Amino acid sequence: MSRIGKLPIELPTGVSVTLTDSILTVKGPKGELTRTIMPEVELSIAEGKISVVRPDDSIKARSAHGLTRTLVNNMVLGVTAGYQTDLEINGVGYRAEVKGSDLVLSLGYSHPVVFPLPSGIAVDVEKMTKLSVKGIDKELVGQTAAKIRSFRGPEPYKGKGIKYATETILRKAGKTGKK
Repeated sequence: MSRIGKLPIELPTGVSVTLTDSILTVKGPKGELTRTIMPEVELSIAEGKISVVRPDDSIKARSAHGLTRTLVNNMVLGVTAGYQTDLEINGVGYRAEVKGSDLVLSLGYSHPVVFPLPSGIAVDVEKMTKLSVKGIDKELVGQTAAKIRSFRGPEPYKGKGIKYATETILRKAGKTGKK
């Protein structure tokens, strides 16, 4: 039995869950999320709790058990509290700003990088070098933050580029002159 999969998911007040066929819909104060549930597992909703049950011990059912529980729990947490990933921009002249529904980044290229934000994602720019990617879908928030970071990843010599706020960059020593 999966240690994570067997834990029930508590539903906070203000969250409603509906399951039609294999489509799960979670509504809360921050919004609504839907996801298709794998056919290898079953959900039981009762008394303010969601439980993930697997009907047999097949390999697919065992592998989907804990994953499905985690995905459903992320949906419940997303519609109640939301998710946020912080990014930092390091480098002379490197900056970011939000124009309408686009994120415009100046990263040392000959042109600004314009990134259209997906629906459901908000980016807050503070001091032009600190970004906060916010949303209710954990997967989409992480994917958007990774895409923004990929435009100019941090380099190990001067530390220039976009990095996660919790990330540490291992610095390398540069060349030394001849004696």
